[in-house]
Amino acid sequence: MSIKKVTQHPSQNEGLIFERSQTGRVGYRLPRLDVDETPIDEIVPAELRRDDELEGVPEVSEVDVIRHFTRISTWNYSIDLGMYPLGSCTMKYNSRLNEKVARIGGFTGLHPLAPEEESQGALELMYRLQEDLADITGLPGVSLQPAAGAQGEMTGVMLIRAFLDQRDGEASRDRRVMLIPDSAHGTNPASAALAGFTVKTVRSNSKGLTDMDHLRELCDQGGVAGLMLTNPNTVGIFETNIREICDVIHGAGGLVYMDGANMNALVGVARPGDMGVDVIHLNLHKTFSTPHGGGGPGCGPCCCTEELAEFLPVPRIEKAGDRYRLNYDLPNSIGRVKAFFGNFGMMIRALSYIYTHGADGLKEATETAVLNARYVANELKDTFHMPYESDCMHEAIFSHKHQTRKGVHTLDIAKRLIDYGFHPPTIYFPLVVEGAMLIEPTESVGRADLDAFVEAMKDIDREAQEDPQLVIDAPHSTRIGRLDEAAAARKPVLRWQPDMEATAKSAS
Repeated sequence: MSIKKVTQHPSQNEGLIFERSQTGRVGYRLPRLDVDETPIDEIVPAELRRDDELEGVPEVSEVDVIRHFTRISTWNYSIDLGMYPLGSCTMKYNSRLNEKVARIGGFTGLHPLAPEEESQGALELMYRLQEDLADITGLPGVSLQPAAGAQGEMTGVMLIRAFLDQRDGEASRDRRVMLIPDSAHGTNPASAALAGFTVKTVRSNSKGLTDMDHLRELCDQGGVAGLMLTNPNTVGIFETNIREICDVIHGAGGLVYMDGANMNALVGVARPGDMGVDVIHLNLHKTFSTPHGGGGPGCGPCCCTEELAEFLPVPRIEKAGDRYRLNYDLPNSIGRVKAFFGNFGMMIRALSYIYTHGADGLKEATETAVLNARYVANELKDTFHMPYESDCMHEAIFSHKHQTRKGVHTLDIAKRLIDYGFHPPTIYFPLVVEGAMLIEPTESVGRADLDAFVEAMKDIDREAQEDPQLVIDAPHSTRIGRLDEAAAARKPVLRWQPDMEATAKSAS
C-alpha cells in the first residue's frame, strides 16, 4: 500500500488564511431580518461604495479560522515562553496582578473628558505615582504625560531649552550645543536636534566610560547647553565619575539630562538627583511593568529639579487639601506633549508594581538584575571576548572577536541561538564595540534559565570552532531560513496576491 505524501503539515507548513480558502465555506450565520430590508443606495452614497465584489476575501469555516490562528500563535516567542536577553531594553516578565489592577472597572470605564470631580480616584493614582517617581529619582518635578521613552527625553531636552532661554535671554541663542556620548541611544541626538540643538559627540575611554578630558575640551569650546548621558551607560557600566561629570557641565553653564532607559539597575539603590542630574525620563514600559513591544503603548514620565518644574507640560496634577486637580496655569510650561494626560493604563500598572514590591522589593529587583548580568558575564568571559574589564551592572557586553577567526560573526551566533530556543540578544549595538552582543537577563530569570542560556552560548562557540558552517547557515529549526531583515523592513509585501498558475491547476 502506498501512502500519499503530505504537503501540508499543521505545525510546519501552515498556509496563509487566503490559501486555506475553499469556495462555499462559511464561518458565520447572520440572524434573520426582523425589519424590512433597506436598499444599500439609500444608506451609503454611491461615491463611498466599493465597485468590486471583494474578490480574494477568504472563504473559511469557523474551525479553519480557529486552528489557523492558534497554530500561528504557537510560532510566536513571548516572555511567557522564555527570556528576552535584549540589552538596553529591559524585557522582563510583568506580573499578571498588575494587569488585573489595570482592568478595574472604575479606571477602564473612566472617560478621558470626565470632569475633575468625577475623576478623583484616577487623579489620586496619578498624583501618588508622581510622588513615588520623585522619591525614586530624587527629582521633585514630575510629568506623566510623555507617551514613551523617546518623547520623555524630548520633553526633558525641551525643559532644558526653556530654562536656558529664560535664564540667559537673547544670549541663550549662543548656547545651543548638546553633548552626547558615542555610546548613546540613537534617539538622544534625534531629540536634541528636534529641540534646536547642535550635537557634539563625547568619546568613551578604554574602560567604556566618559572620557573626562574630552568632555572638558568640548566644554571649553563654549556654547554648551547640556549633556545627555545614560547611566549606567550603554555598555552596561556605571559612570563612576558621575558627580564630576555633572560638575563640569554645570560649570560650563549647562544642564545634565539622564536617559532613564537603564534605571532597572538603579531603582531603590541610587537616585540620579543625588548625583547632580537635572532632568531624567523613565520608561514605565521597561522598569515599572507594562507589556513591552509592538510599538506601544508606553509611558515616559519626565522628572526634574524644582527649578525646572515650572516648564513641565500642562496640565500638572496637584493636591489641594483632600482633593486633586489639574493645573493649567503654568505660563512658562513647554505646553502639552500628549493628548489628555498620557497613557493612563500604564500608570496604573506602574503604581501596582511599586506598591506590590515596596521599597525593599524594588531594591531586591535591582540587585537581582545586576547579579544576573554579572553571573552571565562571569560565566562567558572565557568563551566570548569582553571589550571592557569593568564590572557590569544590569547588562553584559561581548564581541565576536574570538569567533571571527573561523568566519563566524555576531549575526550568525544570534541566528543559531534561535535553534536552541532562545531569543537573540541585542546585536551590533552599541556601535563602539565591533560585533557587539549586549545581554540583559533582567531580574525575571532564575538560575536554571541563566545556566541554560550560558550553556547554549558555549555550545555555539564550540560549534563555531569545530563546524563553523553549521553556525553560519543557522537557523535550521525555523519554518523559513535566514531573512533579509533590512529588505523586509524597507520593502514589506503587504498585500497577498494569488498564485494564478496554482489556481488554474486547481480549477482544472
